[in-house]
Amino acid sequence: MRKKIVAANWKMNMTQAEAARFVESLLLELGDIADVEVVIVPPFTAIAKVTEALGKSQNIKIGAQNMHWERNGAFTGEISAALLRDLFVRYVVLGHSERRTLFGETDKIVNRKVRAAHEATLRPIVCVGETLVQRDKGSVEKILSIQLHGSLATLGAKELQETVIAYEPVWAIGTGRNATPEQAQEAHAFIRHTLREMSDETTAERVRLQYGGSVNPENARELMSQPDIDGALVGGASLDPRSFAQIVLSAREEDKTAAPSATV
Repeated sequence: MRKKIVAANWKMNMTQAEAARFVESLLLELGDIADVEVVIVPPFTAIAKVTEALGKSQNIKIGAQNMHWERNGAFTGEISAALLRDLFVRYVVLGHSERRTLFGETDKIVNRKVRAAHEATLRPIVCVGETLVQRDKGSVEKILSIQLHGSLATLGAKELQETVIAYEPVWAIGTGRNATPEQAQEAHAFIRHTLREMSDETTAERVRLQYGGSVNPENARELMSQPDIDGALVGGASLDPRSFAQIVLSAREEDKTAAPSATV
């Protein structure tokens, strides 16, 4: 059975002091949770403080919001996988729609970053998703297929299995509007179908798929109860430790009650 993974994407929020207080509160809310993988994805400036605040906790991992594909060099303002590893980062979010739309990242660029992440033993969380115009045109599957094939090109089965894919419909990010559980499941099922075509049945069944897009404590449980949704990439609701903890605990409850959908 795929272990649920819930990640808090803080985006451009949280000072070091705010991050430390968040972690202190989150640890009180979650305790020594082990049956859901929890990832905190702070801005670069707060990564070290979050690691320090987590102390000896082994069940909450650190992620980064972006990285460059080169190991080092004259890339002012960028950060490499090696620099992230030096900060004990385990996951890195790549291809988020805000990176694609605001900073012009293409599937080719995302793919270079994904391959660089794997070379450095970082686990990428690769974001894909359609705009509202594309959904209204009936192009959801076409867009997802293009993004998956482009962003995951040349990855082998082992690398794919160590990649998390986050389906984030662009029209639902930060808008308060989210896909219905049925819409989300339909997209996730198509992603898993595409992974079968790109690799094999076993690999496709082992890849964890997250939903992202206005996830909150009220809708998290129903979303994560869908057979192909293995967690959530949480934006706005992850800035409050109690709200984020409730989402994590929703994943834990569904993990215990949902029928198995895959064997790892």
